[in-house]
Amino acid sequence: MYELGVSRTFVAQHYLTVPSPPPGEGEPHSHTYEVEVRFRTTDLGEYGYVVDIDAVKAALDDLVADYRDTLLNDRPAFDGNPSVERFARIFGDRVVDGLDTETLAGVDGLAVQMWEDDIAWVSHDREL
Repeated sequence: MYELGVSRTFVAQHYLTVPSPPPGEGEPHSHTYEVEVRFRTTDLGEYGYVVDIDAVKAALDDLVADYRDTLLNDRPAFDGNPSVERFARIFGDRVVDGLDTETLAGVDGLAVQMWEDDIAWVSHDREL
């Protein structure tokens, strides 16, 4: 199994909408998110790649620019509680949508690992 990962860091805001959120979590606050996307395949493509790194970097740059300095709660995709778990899944959906089928040809799966602080992370994994 081969795996290729690309990461980015950005700041975005959210607030939790759960009953009795922890102190400060129910008010808008910022996180420095770090996200890593990992593509995996059993067989390398025609040119010996898992996936075109430049295409992945461009897709991530577009996503990060879209999320940077925004309030996640204002986005329909985060309807409900904008948890980091939900964010990892949504981010992965958008990565897949931002890459063409030729770029993803032969890729078996995608994992998104996302940190909203320096001690805890969440991962969302999917087959492609």
